[in-house]
Amino acid sequence: MAGPLAHATAELDANDLIYQVDSSRDYDPEPGLEKIAAPVMWVNSADDFINPPELGIAEREAPRLAHGRFVLLPVSDLTHGHGTHTWAVAWKTYLAELLSESGG
Repeated sequence: MAGPLAHATAELDANDLIYQVDSSRDYDPEPGLEKIAAPVMWVNSADDFINPPELGIAEREAPRLAHGRFVLLPVSDLTHGHGTHTWAVAWKTYLAELLSESGG
């Protein structure tokens, strides 16, 4: 196998990947949102089908973050549904803003 897939999987640990996916299955930070002291930029895309903005979860919960802000990216050629989190071009300006505000 050659190409990007071979490169991406060359050092992949299947057990680690299973752990990552399984640990995210029931992760819920909601009970402790007020305890988060670090600056937070919560970014979602309007076309995210795993965390659909229509549920209103971020709008309801983000105000509980002492140093947090929620950003909803509109659907565009830069968004890719739930996969937008891997496309830095879609959210890099918000990362730069967070780093600037937090002294990073």
